[in-house]
Amino acid sequence: MNIFGYNRIMIVGNNGSGKSFLAKKLAVIAALPLFHLDIEFWRPNWEMPSKDEWKKRNLELISKKKWIIDGNVNHGDTMELRFKAADLIIFLDINCFICVTSVVKRNGKKRSDTLQYHDEKFNKDFFHFCKGIWNYSKTRKHTIISLHKKYLDKSFFIIDSKRKMNKLLSQWKDEKN
Repeated sequence: MNIFGYNRIMIVGNNGSGKSFLAKKLAVIAALPLFHLDIEFWRPNWEMPSKDEWKKRNLELISKKKWIIDGNVNHGDTMELRFKAADLIIFLDINCFICVTSVVKRNGKKRSDTLQYHDEKFNKDFFHFCKGIWNYSKTRKHTIISLHKKYLDKSFFIIDSKRKMNKLLSQWKDEKN
């Protein structure tokens, strides 16, 4: 797959699937500005913006000529806006066990794709979060598949393993040079 013909790339998938990792690497390779939806969305104390504020911010982001948006299905109310605006949708369809393991390993670590005052802790909310990751295929994956079926004219690429993701990143990096 030639990644260099796209100016608006949307990366979606389960929590812990590697969306932010892929987005950061791809932004450097393709020289595209990167927007992490978690940074755009969450306020201090994990407070959410109003639906109108969030829709307005999405419209601002997608109106740009070039971008990579690392977005999760938790932001489903506005996913269709991003889907319609994207040139390419990359869907990380990674095994749920691997996603849960990744989230547990990163727990408590500072991450560049979240605001510094948002700490993840092993608590009741975290275990509820992990349950959502585990049940992703039964609950949230259908949103992405439904949008893909609705917008068949959009380039849609599935990456189903972290090994394949790393291989593609190496390939794209080599193609750039």
